[in-house]
Amino acid sequence: MRRREFIALLTAATGAVALAVMPRKAAAQSYPARPITLIVPYPAGGGADTVARVTAEPMRAFLRQSVIIENMGGASGGTGTARLARAAPDGYTLGIGNWSTHVVNAAVSVLPYDVLNDFVPVALLVRFPYVLVAKKNLPANNLAELIAWLKANPNRASAGTIGVGSGGHLAGILFQSLTDTRFQHVPYRGNALALQDLLAGQIDFTFADQSALALVRAGSVKALVVTSSERFAAAPDIPTADDAGLPGLSVASWNGVFAPKGTPEAIIGKLNDATVRALAEPAIVQKLAELGYEVPPRDQQTPEALGILQKADIQKWWPIIKAAGIKAE
Repeated sequence: MRRREFIALLTAATGAVALAVMPRKAAAQSYPARPITLIVPYPAGGGADTVARVTAEPMRAFLRQSVIIENMGGASGGTGTARLARAAPDGYTLGIGNWSTHVVNAAVSVLPYDVLNDFVPVALLVRFPYVLVAKKNLPANNLAELIAWLKANPNRASAGTIGVGSGGHLAGILFQSLTDTRFQHVPYRGNALALQDLLAGQIDFTFADQSALALVRAGSVKALVVTSSERFAAAPDIPTADDAGLPGLSVASWNGVFAPKGTPEAIIGKLNDATVRALAEPAIVQKLAELGYEVPPRDQQTPEALGILQKADIQKWWPIIKAAGIKAE
């Protein structure tokens, strides 16, 4: 090939690549040009839905576009998450992901997507530990007394959860492993039903989410410990697992925003910026705190930090789940 022909061919090829890249760059620069859909993979009214709606409100102002919440429940969050995996990677379809959808589900079910490789982290929104709450007449008033009572009464106590593979269920399995105790697992279709039976004395205790705090404050149930190494801002009087002498009992859930794989970095950057600014609003922080959620520090709100958190939880929990033989019902 003569030098002139080679140069002409190279120029044409370079031009073709530039034309292919330009629309993506232009789309990122003008983003967002239309409303954004934020998929919540659970029914309306739940914790993830509440966090999404509280956060989306200020995001609309920073993005200058509507952020439309789309609830799509089913398969423990798997139905909505699968929809996100199939969405176009253009920044106009996002999803709420959490410890259940992006860690646990992949260990207990066969999924039509890869939780690590089919999504791009955008930002961590909130995190929260579980609270070990017991019925009022349980003959144990702290964690040490509970462990002693369980050892003296193997397999007699019952612990309610919101289902196999749920945070409360896994917290219970970890607790049994750390303390060499055994008790019965009683699954419910929702946290409210488990707490209802706890109030009625039908079960002995449960690892509940922040919704149990209202019952604790009312004196209807007793809180023994929160499953974290740091005091829970929403309930600073409840001892931590570290305080109670069981530092390995660390179980924290979280909610974050994810985008489909292939979403341009520039768009991820704009979305992260809007999310971080929303979480910096004092009114938003206060509202989330009132609901029992903690907004993470600024350095933990980056896409990279959310990805690290997800991978760390996978490395911790997948072996525990496998060893316990947990499978989705």
